[in-house]
Amino acid sequence: MQMTKTRSQVTNSFMEEIYRRHRLTIFTYILKHIYSKEDAEDILLDVFVAAFESSVIMELKEHQQFVWLRRVAQHKSIDYLRRSKRQITVPIELTIETLYEDDQYSPEQVTLRQEEIARLQTHISTLSALQQELIRLRFTHNMHCAEIATRLDKSEGAVRTLLSRTLNLLRNTYTNGRKEGRHD
Repeated sequence: MQMTKTRSQVTNSFMEEIYRRHRLTIFTYILKHIYSKEDAEDILLDVFVAAFESSVIMELKEHQQFVWLRRVAQHKSIDYLRRSKRQITVPIELTIETLYEDDQYSPEQVTLRQEEIARLQTHISTLSALQQELIRLRFTHNMHCAEIATRLDKSEGAVRTLLSRTLNLLRNTYTNGRKEGRHD
């Protein structure tokens, strides 16, 4: 009884031979352009997956196969370099030193800022409805006094005066609470 090889078995053994014959040379070529051994190994795998999926390589002579593989390796390496330029990678050791270089982002500063905001909101809630509306329009919606005056159907001078008095009242209430050591 004679055993015949299937087309897939022939293809597999053919590709194993190509891989065995050219892997080191192609890997060395990739490694000249890609400095990470792990990334170069990944690209090498991509090259031979492309070869396995291609029907062209089986029809080429040995030298042409090498040229084809090297060209695929070149394209895969270029693709890798393009992708890596878009993704900036920094070693973790360098980021730890500068993580809280800007003190405003340290956990303590963030927590203190949140406490200050909560205290300010508490003081704002003690203001009259009109004063709260003035603060909201001016600082949340970034509206100018003329726009606020139109919205509230008041004169611009009245809005300026009321806003100034409201801010002074809020400043005094807020500052006095801090001086007395209260954190409302």
